[in-house]
Amino acid sequence: MADILNLRQARKRRARDAARREGDANAVKHGRSKAARRLDAAVTSLETRRLDGHRRDREAPDPQTDPDTGADDAPGSAGPDERD
Repeated sequence: MADILNLRQARKRRARDAARREGDANAVKHGRSKAARRLDAAVTSLETRRLDGHRRDREAPDPQTDPDTGADDAPGSAGPDERD
């Protein structure tokens, strides 16, 4: 005697299996393995940390010593309080 079979469950199982086969075929065709993705993530993280380790902080320019600011307070020039 044959086993009793729920047709709804069999139809859903058949659809899931077909979708899984299609997904596996696409993964082989287009995708990369989980190990390859993790390796790329680790390498990217390492490179980012190395680059950030070499970063120099930007300091605010000193208007008295920076000639590009065009300040009149250059060393040696008399300010309004120092004039005779």
